[in-house]
Amino acid sequence: MSDMTQTSATTAEPALSGKIIFTLAAGAGLSVASIYYSQPMLGIMGGNLQASTTSVGLIPTLTQAGYALGILFLIPLGDRHDRRTIILLKSILLAVALLLCGFVPGIHGLLVASLITGIGATMAQDIVPASAHLAPAAQRGKTVGTVMTGLLVGILLSRVVSGFVAEYFGWRVMYQLAAVSVALIGFALWRVLPRFTPDTRISYARLLHSMFGLWKHYKTLRHAALAQGLLSVAFSAFWSTLAIMLNDTFHLGSAVAGAFGLAGAAGALAAPLAGALADKKGPARVTQMGSALVMVSFAAMFLLPLLSPHAQLALIVASAIGFDLGIQATLVAHQTLVYGLEPAARGRLNALLFTVVFIGMSAGAALGSKALETGGWTGVVLLATVAAAAALLVRLFSRKS
Repeated sequence: MSDMTQTSATTAEPALSGKIIFTLAAGAGLSVASIYYSQPMLGIMGGNLQASTTSVGLIPTLTQAGYALGILFLIPLGDRHDRRTIILLKSILLAVALLLCGFVPGIHGLLVASLITGIGATMAQDIVPASAHLAPAAQRGKTVGTVMTGLLVGILLSRVVSGFVAEYFGWRVMYQLAAVSVALIGFALWRVLPRFTPDTRISYARLLHSMFGLWKHYKTLRHAALAQGLLSVAFSAFWSTLAIMLNDTFHLGSAVAGAFGLAGAAGALAAPLAGALADKKGPARVTQMGSALVMVSFAAMFLLPLLSPHAQLALIVASAIGFDLGIQATLVAHQTLVYGLEPAARGRLNALLFTVVFIGMSAGAALGSKALETGGWTGVVLLATVAAAAALLVRLFSRKS
């Protein structure tokens, strides 16, 4: 064990170079962006493929489902195998899946490719713990924070870039460019990263089995996952249907829908603010405040029918800023709660938390498209508000218990 620790410490020093940190941050951002490229393009994709709203809504649904499956079944492999190799293999898988999205002729092939895209995109969840492993303890927080900033920027810019590219060059070009970017960053990561010594030698089956034990043992984990999963339902329902609603109601293209993603800047700002607030007020209190902000932000959109078209768009932007701020603040607070349960099992605890989060994302995409088809935008707002209210109730109940 001492030899293993010494090896880790030895490899940590050169890993602090700006080149490696930047490459890790870029890798996290480009890989996680693959999950969100489709959302502003759904209106264009549906018309091009002559697919129904429900069918097109399955694209983000299956992408999120693939991400959840990848987190649950593949992330634990990082405790047992060289993360450098895992990152390379996932980058290849993700690049191939994105190429398929860019070339398949029909909706059914696109749905399969979207599922594989979600699985491959989990390389982002391998990159973040890799940065924590490489950094010396004194600089670990700063290094991981920089990589997480790259991840958040990837989420922020993905919708903006894909909306613009789809509008002026076509949605297939966006997928093709994404495939090239992932292939390049995967190769760059392979070149700059050292080999990783596995943290454990237990079998894959035992790794998975231990996750069930963690889930059963920690009520705090279950409450955090459930609340964040419900917030993810609301988040995904909004973003998965926004482009279609803007096209049908306001006759706005994918470039405008993508520009709404700039509201996600609030999420990038929320991460450090939520961490500081959690230190002062406690993470449990921050989860309540964040959930309440999400609920109020969505409920405000019930006022849309009373406003002029320009005022409606302004309210949607304001609501997006509010709920994104609340969701990111709540996520940071939930991670703080969960990571403190059992430090030796943080990777598996993180996998369990994010599995439920992306199950919520997948469910939100499916339910959102159904709500839009049956109840219009008011149906989507109702779904998101109810989901956020349920998350707030979970946090209030958790505090009392």
